[in-house]
Amino acid sequence: MTTIRPPRLPDDKPAFLAFIDGLQAFEHGFEPDRRLDATVAAEHFARLEHEIAEKGGAIFVAEGPDGAAVGWAVVHENLRPGFVVAAERRVAYIAELYLVEAARGRGGGRALIAACEDWARARGIGVVMIGVLAGNRAAHAVYAGAGYADYALELRKKLS
Repeated sequence: MTTIRPPRLPDDKPAFLAFIDGLQAFEHGFEPDRRLDATVAAEHFARLEHEIAEKGGAIFVAEGPDGAAVGWAVVHENLRPGFVVAAERRVAYIAELYLVEAARGRGGGRALIAACEDWARARGIGVVMIGVLAGNRAAHAVYAGAGYADYALELRKKLS
C-alpha cells in the first residue's frame, strides 16, 4: 500500500535526488540526451524548488509500507500563451513523477497524479498537463489510464 504525504525537508532531499538520478538513468535507456553526471540531480532539484516558489507549487511523496519514500510528484502552475482560451490558460503542470522500480504497478503513480489533481482543484485550476517522452510507453499508458489524452507532439531533427 502506498501513502501520499507532503515532503519532509530537508530529510527527504536525499530521496528526491535519488529519484532524479533514477529517472535520468531510466530515460537515458531510450533517450540518450539525458545527463548522468554527478551534479544533474542537485541542479535539477534547485530548479524545481525555484519553480515551486515562483509559480506556486507542491511536492507529494509516495511512501511505502515501511515509511520509506518510494516516489514523488512535483506540480506547479503554468500560464499558457494568449492564443489559448482564457478558461484553459492557467494550468497545473506535473513537472516530475517518479516511482522506484519496486513500487511500480501498485497504484502509486495514479495516487501521485490524483494528489496533483486535488492540488489543482483546490486552487480553482481546471486543466492539468503532464509531459512524456515518446519512448516512455509505460508512462504514457499510466497517464492515459488516468484520463490524460495526447495534446501536442514535439518533433525534432538533429543537424549534423
